[in-house]
Amino acid sequence: MKAKRLVLVGALAVVVAALVLASSMHGTAADTSGVGSGKIKHVLLLSVDGMHAVDFYNCRHGIAGANGGDPYCPNMAALSRTAINYVGVSSSKPSDSFPGLAAIVTGGSPKSTGLYYDVAYDRSLDAPATTTGTGLAGGSCTPYGLPTGTTTDYDQGIEFDDTKLNGGAPGAPATEGGIASIDPAKLVRDPQADCAPVYPWNFVRTNTIFSVVHAAGGYTAWIDKHASYSFTAGPGGKGLNDYYSPEVDSTVVPLPGVTTSEGVSCATIRDTAGTSSWTSSFDNIQCYDALKVKALLNQIAGKTHSGAAAVVPALFGMNFQSVYIGESVYEPNVGTGGYQNAAALPSNALLKEIEFVDASIGDIVSALKGAGLYDDTLIIITAKHGESPIDPSRYVADGSNTPATLLAAYIPYSESPLNSTGIGATEDDVSVLWLKKGVSLTSAEELLEKNATAIGLGEIYYGPTLALNYNVGGLDPGQDPRTPDIIVTPNVGVTYSGSTTMIGDHGGFAHDDTNVIMLVANPDFKAQTVSAAVTTMQVAPTIVKALGLDPATLDAVKVEGTPVLPEVDAQLEK
Repeated sequence: MKAKRLVLVGALAVVVAALVLASSMHGTAADTSGVGSGKIKHVLLLSVDGMHAVDFYNCRHGIAGANGGDPYCPNMAALSRTAINYVGVSSSKPSDSFPGLAAIVTGGSPKSTGLYYDVAYDRSLDAPATTTGTGLAGGSCTPYGLPTGTTTDYDQGIEFDDTKLNGGAPGAPATEGGIASIDPAKLVRDPQADCAPVYPWNFVRTNTIFSVVHAAGGYTAWIDKHASYSFTAGPGGKGLNDYYSPEVDSTVVPLPGVTTSEGVSCATIRDTAGTSSWTSSFDNIQCYDALKVKALLNQIAGKTHSGAAAVVPALFGMNFQSVYIGESVYEPNVGTGGYQNAAALPSNALLKEIEFVDASIGDIVSALKGAGLYDDTLIIITAKHGESPIDPSRYVADGSNTPATLLAAYIPYSESPLNSTGIGATEDDVSVLWLKKGVSLTSAEELLEKNATAIGLGEIYYGPTLALNYNVGGLDPGQDPRTPDIIVTPNVGVTYSGSTTMIGDHGGFAHDDTNVIMLVANPDFKAQTVSAAVTTMQVAPTIVKALGLDPATLDAVKVEGTPVLPEVDAQLEK
């Protein structure tokens, strides 16, 4: 869905604009003394993308067929001895990384955040000025005129050069990815704002935990995989003191001075056959994550991610990509990731990724202890999304018989699979569909139903079944221009992809997509396992309250009534 195409933009004004914005986001170091409850002065948030609740169960207890049946995540297991382990967790729906992270950092679903997918659609916006790196075509925009509607690309394609680790940020060191890599000419535009480009932090409709904590005087930091995830700063882009995002889909390069937590040097490329992207190699993705761990360790030491003088953040964290790659990739001449059976027995490749992430978490915890921060830090380990299917026998990849292909004449051309040079439809193991103006919703739905077997149809959500959890879509007053018309969730294992290197995906509503790890730890906590249903949205108000602030200051919490995790609240009140 996200084939790369590099478009070079050399306008001096564009370069200057990006650098000015980069400078504005990274404000001066704030004193964290005004933030923090009696017990908690810092919150460390870790997203182990793709990691299921059952992955933690198996690595903590051991499972026959992996590591001789012995446990294989000693550091996370050690944390669990003073932690609340939530096993009935659901991530966002859709379970894409973009709404998945939004749920964690805002406390809201797409209903309040407006984020449905990294590549979605908005009827009220217009195309970017120039074609994005992932293929969204540039187009026209008439200031204060009627919008044409556009696919919204908030993937790696908005960067100057997404083949580079620094995203092509002008004048930046090779490893310094961040918001300076965002090319304004590749951002969708708002005709009602004089066709101004819509930056990621203004695309999200609500504030975030980072903007709330920053506004209260806390120093904040976040580390992620694309420049577009700077939406975490919240509207206005002022909520983060330190944002770091080396581009995960860039060409692999040596990383001098970077060593994994298992002692492997990344000064030379570990897997020279898998250099097209960090995501194509089980070994190289570990070096990519190790680069981010190094940045996080700098922050624990009271520095910026790059090592300049700063203060220890009140709220900070990062995402890991290694487990997700271990779950979803077949690497030619190396091996197959994923699982060996429906009990979530990991393949050898996935086992190594889990062990790597666990060793990294061990180094992070050791650094907190060494800096004297461990006792007053709340550590939260969760995931933006899971991965489906766990049972390898259920996997079916079909990039031809998809809802978007069937409805190609019904959907906007920028979303259509008939557009051979475009960014493609919003489809993974889910299909999110926006119809062209004037198209009959009933006719589209009936066509999908008539072809249910061919497209592996599981459930269709439209009309009232969408309105229960999302806003009513459209451009009329009171309607939401971002709400899709139809969401199709296929049978478990069906993925709308023709990829020969992927063996699973995410985005859907299935249990394997959404049931993720959630471990909330502090040395004063009594170990507890909670089976009751909770959501990753509850992480946000829990963090805000743990730092002594009012959860109701989060916009999405007010809109959706997202509660604090009660078990964490009770432990902190003791």
